[in-house]
Amino acid sequence: MDEAAEQLDAEPRWPAFIAIIAIGGLYTALPDTLTFGPRWLFPSVVSALLVPTIVSHHTGRHQLNSIFGFAVDAVLTLGLIISVILLVGALPAHKEAPQELLVSAASLWITNILVFALWYWRLDAGGPHQRDKKAGHTNGDFLFPQMTMSEQALKEADLLDWSPNFIDYLFLAFNTSTAFSPTDVPVLARWAKVLMMVQSLLSLLIIALLAARAVNIL
Repeated sequence: MDEAAEQLDAEPRWPAFIAIIAIGGLYTALPDTLTFGPRWLFPSVVSALLVPTIVSHHTGRHQLNSIFGFAVDAVLTLGLIISVILLVGALPAHKEAPQELLVSAASLWITNILVFALWYWRLDAGGPHQRDKKAGHTNGDFLFPQMTMSEQALKEADLLDWSPNFIDYLFLAFNTSTAFSPTDVPVLARWAKVLMMVQSLLSLLIIALLAARAVNIL
């Protein structure tokens, strides 16, 4: 039996692809004061890395796919951090109009969610390719509620072969940016705790800066 046949109900990759495209779109919508280099540079770099990521996945070169996937996530994270730093510098100088500030902060906040959802999805339990090799999900770096259910309960709920996909990690990232905690999904791995602290810090920084600027305008 070949490797492809062993992967039961392989997780679709298109939600992660849509998230990456959305991040690129949000970046292009930012004002010039929150971008670096030529406007086309960041989307071009992401696209240049995304193409071989997709090709390597469809050709079964999973190790290469993982390398390019990490490279894409790293570039997206770098772009987010630089834009947040530029936002911090733009506020005291009043470089943005109130409407632009609101749109920019909202764009960066959404980008923060998408970027870290991609990290959680890429890293948990060895990544999507490793998760595809197993029927069900019993071990990972996050303790999803389904992982605590008995086999009988999973069978009754028709979740016997349940495994997390990108939407589960998007929900986790959304909760981290809004509640500053993982809510219903405890974190087990140290790398995940570090990433969640960074995500919460960026989210808190964006919200705090926006609130401070709003009060200053009033």
